[in-house]
Amino acid sequence: MTEDALLGGRVRFRQPADGARAAIDPIFLAAAVPAEAREMVLDVGCGAGAAALCLAARVPGCRIVGLEVQRDLVRLAGDNAALNGMSPRVSVIAGDLLQPPPRLSPGSFDHVMANPPYIERGRGTPAANLSKAAATLEGDAGLGDWVRLALAMLRGKGTVTFIHRADRIDAMVAHLAGRAGEITIFPLWPAAGQAASRILVRARKQVAAPARLLPGLVLHEADGRFTEAAEAVLRGGAALTL
Repeated sequence: MTEDALLGGRVRFRQPADGARAAIDPIFLAAAVPAEAREMVLDVGCGAGAAALCLAARVPGCRIVGLEVQRDLVRLAGDNAALNGMSPRVSVIAGDLLQPPPRLSPGSFDHVMANPPYIERGRGTPAANLSKAAATLEGDAGLGDWVRLALAMLRGKGTVTFIHRADRIDAMVAHLAGRAGEITIFPLWPAAGQAASRILVRARKQVAAPARLLPGLVLHEADGRFTEAAEAVLRGGAALTL
């Protein structure tokens, strides 16, 4: 187990030394959720709680519920919430998104966020570490299942936000089309002039509005350092405007 610092030290985060480890994706995911004080957020597949804790740090008045199928990560996420004094606002439930626990009531969340496994089932070789394999390679639940659960849990006009691989943009949009509107795509470019590696995708339930493709954000300078805009999110806890 290691203890790492997120958001420039505002969040203390304990995670396994090997296996599925949080990088920058959950931080950008949390930055893209337009939560406000007193609103409820569901974090599907929350892992050890990186995105939930970052969002709770940025929006002190919101409440976040995490859903995680791996019980060791459920316990760890709970410990991380306590470590940061966020237990009153950040809680984690053990459960499978294909059979969500009864405590999760459909239509009860203002926002849903998720960082699903990036690799489609049958397209990759599972990692030897089971936790890492579950985080990177789709299991019984495919991307469409993640989208269906997220939309089911949303209130009307609420937002769902995903971070995913850019090469699966077609699948993501296809699963959202006809079920949500105002689909907004925000690319994360590794460096200027390079193809996007990640995309943030946000949509709203029961809203009929055209899709938007935004300029996105460049992550790295030519020398490999994070850009000022990326640092503002990763260390400063800034929100992204989608």
